[in-house]
Amino acid sequence: MEDDSVKLLRECNAGIKMGISSLDDVIDDVQNNGLRDVLIESRDKHSRLGNETHDYLTKYHDDGKEPAPMAKAMAKVKSNFTTMGDNPDSSIASLITDGCNMGIKSLYRYLNQYPAADKDIKNLTNDIIDTEDQLRQSLRPYL
Repeated sequence: MEDDSVKLLRECNAGIKMGISSLDDVIDDVQNNGLRDVLIESRDKHSRLGNETHDYLTKYHDDGKEPAPMAKAMAKVKSNFTTMGDNPDSSIASLITDGCNMGIKSLYRYLNQYPAADKDIKNLTNDIIDTEDQLRQSLRPYL
């Protein structure tokens, strides 16, 4: 049970770090104040959830996991190209929506992969999924 809990926490933690990094990469390029507010609020929620996953990992005496360096580098390159187009806000909303979709899909896969994880860890994972879904819905007007 502890092993599944730690593995699920590591994936949650790495995903949150990736999400925060992606949001940080694009926020300064956003032109619409409403979109900027949505992204900043989401970054703050992700940070709180990241702190929660980190607290659990500390409890399990684990350092967590960093996002894959290649995935992080590719996301950075994609965000740089995205902000160079004719409508950067729409492109940013689309890019972050894609990230939310990938995060949600991955987290459901990890919930299935680590069924013996602690109930509280599963609930935290579902909170992360809900946060991703809320962000995805908040971005629709900007697509």
